[in-house]
Amino acid sequence: MRILWAEAVGTFFLFATVVGSGVLAQQLGGGNVLLGVLAVTVATVFMLQLLVTMLGPVSGAQFNPVVSLVLRLRGQSTWGATLVMVAVQVAAGVAAVLAVHAMYDLPLLQVATNARGGAGLMLGEFIATFGLILTVLLTGRHAPQAGATSVALYIGAAILFTSSTCFANPAITIARALTDTFTGIAPADAPGFIAAQFAGGLVAHWLERVIYPEG
Repeated sequence: MRILWAEAVGTFFLFATVVGSGVLAQQLGGGNVLLGVLAVTVATVFMLQLLVTMLGPVSGAQFNPVVSLVLRLRGQSTWGATLVMVAVQVAAGVAAVLAVHAMYDLPLLQVATNARGGAGLMLGEFIATFGLILTVLLTGRHAPQAGATSVALYIGAAILFTSSTCFANPAITIARALTDTFTGIAPADAPGFIAAQFAGGLVAHWLERVIYPEG
């Protein structure tokens, strides 16, 4: 249970950071998209560094169904425990969105209208998730003590260089479909993002095994 609680708390604060910083930038920035992206980037990097450092020793600081799946494929945990972990990640993400809406006096229940469709964005999500999983696996192999910094820096860079602004996480994609704010994604576009994310994660898992076939 302590692993699930750690995962719930970490996922909650990470997702609340992404959505909340977007709302704040939207309200204070007068619709300036660049300011919104920069605000989300900085807040996410800071929070990821903190959360992975704080909760990594407890739950592994997964906060992401793709990470959980890849770790399962590498022999960690069980399928049942992985499914429970993913359910906790999704539930905590939805709770984070509701909390952000409440903090900013917005309607609690929303459906996003921000369209994010097209092959270019799908490729962006594939690349974003591929890079994230490769960062997790290779940093864990070579410099586990630098895991928090490596993941935070990668996500910060990927938000700024990928066309999709790096969701790289099916749970946050579901959560962001429930907020009609700066970071939202229309529900019709969410399945494409999620498919690209799992594909990117699986290819990264495969490539790491090719580079290190000894396991």
